[in-house]
Amino acid sequence: PLSESGYHVVAPDQRGFGATTGWDNSYVSNLSSYYQVNLVRDILGFVSALGYEKVASIMGHDSGAAVAGWSALIRPDVYDSVVMMSAPFTGAPSLPFDTSTDMKKDKDPVDLINEDLASLPRPRKHYQHYYRTPTANSDITNSRDGLAAFIRAYYHHKSADWENNNPFPLSSWTAEELAKMPTYYIMDLKDTMAEAVAKHMPTSQQIASCKWLSEDELRVYVSEYGRTGFQGGLNWYRSGGSEGNKRALELFSGMKIQVPAMFVAGQQDWGIYQKPGSIDRMKEEVCTRMENMHLVDNAGHWVQQEQPEAVLKHLISFLSEVSQTQRP
Repeated sequence: PLSESGYHVVAPDQRGFGATTGWDNSYVSNLSSYYQVNLVRDILGFVSALGYEKVASIMGHDSGAAVAGWSALIRPDVYDSVVMMSAPFTGAPSLPFDTSTDMKKDKDPVDLINEDLASLPRPRKHYQHYYRTPTANSDITNSRDGLAAFIRAYYHHKSADWENNNPFPLSSWTAEELAKMPTYYIMDLKDTMAEAVAKHMPTSQQIASCKWLSEDELRVYVSEYGRTGFQGGLNWYRSGGSEGNKRALELFSGMKIQVPAMFVAGQQDWGIYQKPGSIDRMKEEVCTRMENMHLVDNAGHWVQQEQPEAVLKHLISFLSEVSQTQRP
């Protein structure tokens, strides 16, 4: 682990998850508390509370990659480098430029594409649209097969263990292209997420041979989510698509990540392609110092769990390179 390489490593539960307190776990909660600027503020406050003014690197996976990316973009004076995993960071929204017309509220792209997905010959829906619905939390927590079965199936379905995870870049943000993705991203219209992943529940033999999610580890997830539910995490999806969150982030329009950056994901992870063009935008437009991009073979969405040794090797190498370039 990184701690054995001399680093002080901390991994806090974020707002809406685990042992954090002070957040509303209801569907009608104030979504502004989940705006990205507040999630960035949470981590900045956490760093300060630990007694640090500078951090060697901020690292995040999936939605945590967004928090890491925004943290590095907004406070490069605090974070010397950034590592983003499994979810490309596409930066700040742009402001209308050289125009005298009124600024119009743009409908969220997920909501727009969802209308087209529902009209396909095989009707589908975007998973983020589903996660924003009032019933998503209860669908999962009260799923027919129980919480343990849901989490096991969900993790398996998005991992390299599921043999049909063979992702490729999509040509455009259209319903026809997005429908090429598995049903954990583009769901069948009438399915809940629990129903979608239950169809791909691993066999008892696959569960027994899974080294990256043991039964003991699974019980921790079940215990925590059984206690808190999923609404806190689901509110991230709701806030992320809101006009208020977009307006708050427009303050950073045109800004880039100026510190050294690295991106790591699984070779079998559809997440890196779910927003066409995002990985190129991150590399070519958002990060001025993208040092490395690694796709780890035999890993799906849970790259740091499925292939921890390979990920650790990339992290240590990156941190070593960054420290050498910053020496006086």
